Amino acid sequence: MATIETNPKLGQQVRDDAKRYVLHSWSVQNAIDPIPVAGAEGRYFWDYDGKRYLDFASQLVNVSIGHQHPRLVAAIKEQAEKLCTIGPPMATEPRSTLARLLAEITPGDISMAFFTNGGAEANENAIKLARWYTGRHKVIARYRSYHGATAGAITLTGDPRRWPAEPGIPGVVRMLDPYTYRCPAGHPDPCPVCTGAPHLEEILQYEGPHTVAAVILETVTGTNGIIVPPDGYLESIREVCDRYGIVLIADEVMAGFGRTGKWFAVDNWGVVPDIITMAKGINSGYVPLGAMAVREPIAEWVRDKFFAGGLTYSGHPLACAVAVASIEAFREEGIVEHAAAMGEVFREKLHALAERHPSIGEVRGLGCFWGLELVRNRETREPLVPFNAGGEAAAPVTRLAKAALERGLYLMTHWNVIMICPPLTITHEELEEGLTILDDALAIADEYYLG
Repeated sequence: MATIETNPKLGQQVRDDAKRYVLHSWSVQNAIDPIPVAGAEGRYFWDYDGKRYLDFASQLVNVSIGHQHPRLVAAIKEQAEKLCTIGPPMATEPRSTLARLLAEITPGDISMAFFTNGGAEANENAIKLARWYTGRHKVIARYRSYHGATAGAITLTGDPRRWPAEPGIPGVVRMLDPYTYRCPAGHPDPCPVCTGAPHLEEILQYEGPHTVAAVILETVTGTNGIIVPPDGYLESIREVCDRYGIVLIADEVMAGFGRTGKWFAVDNWGVVPDIITMAKGINSGYVPLGAMAVREPIAEWVRDKFFAGGLTYSGHPLACAVAVASIEAFREEGIVEHAAAMGEVFREKLHALAERHPSIGEVRGLGCFWGLELVRNRETREPLVPFNAGGEAAAPVTRLAKAALERGLYLMTHWNVIMICPPLTITHEELEEGLTILDDALAIADEYYLG
């Protein structure tokens, strides 16, 4: 572990400047109290007082390889010495190599990539390409989704963060989610929503399949609850899309690059999307980067056409060099395989937590991508805090997260779900450390249990 040097005075200055001069995302500005971070390494980060925090959220579920991985830091330094930046019309070794590596690790015949600065831009370009490719304009997206905060991506997004940006772009149609714990169809057997095809077919009946360019979905829903689709769901969506010539876009921004114990979450079900979008784990956020990658039929179709899309920093050399180093490290260090193995440990340990804490209504996840859904009553499944809760309504989960933070565990929570998404390199000892703190903090949730 790196030497932790303390400097409380500087930490206070960093905090004060952040509160005074920085406009913080998704926050009430007067209510924020950001941790002034002095450094990080592995699965930990620390403040200027020397307090360490175990990162059980990989920050925004993006620091998949862990903090300050030496190979990635070295790649930044080495590339900076050669070439810091150049325009996207040029060919560079990092971008060309990364595009080839993505063709190797992505599923099926995905073979060509367009590079962006993050996941929202990847999704923007995906829907633009799908509309161009099909000559249609409607895009079907799900309610419990998050696809980014730019104009098109936030319209695709189903969760309430889209509300301030509405009406948004035209042509977006909603479908329901395969959320078996709270199925909007009541989860009959067979369930039209959770099996996928019947629900999508009904929507297409109303919208006209000849008007629909694409279906976009998070393969495993991320922020909105870590919702793993039932077996067969993605396969059925794929079949319907094939039948009507609709482009299937898999948003793997959060679920990709080993997060579920496979290179990409679609690999868990053997489904190949027409377009796959990625960011976050592509290089663990060391330098901003995203990508949209397409199957060979689309790649061949676009080769002799003018691609009406571009970004000043598309394929930035520093970002791509880090991604190349990250993929090489993933391969050589067996990080995807480690995430899969740790997934079985998480499964066992989290279900054990549920046996001790009645406030845990459901445990769900894969690999290092887990959610604990908290309830006031297991029979009625009343959420511990309401949908889109804020302020005092969110107090039970806010208290829990604060208690964990005071003990040195950094958690991500969203409404009544605790997201457990540590770096994929987490050790057994660190997992035990985090779950011990979480075990104590869950006593707060149990205080509100009404069973």
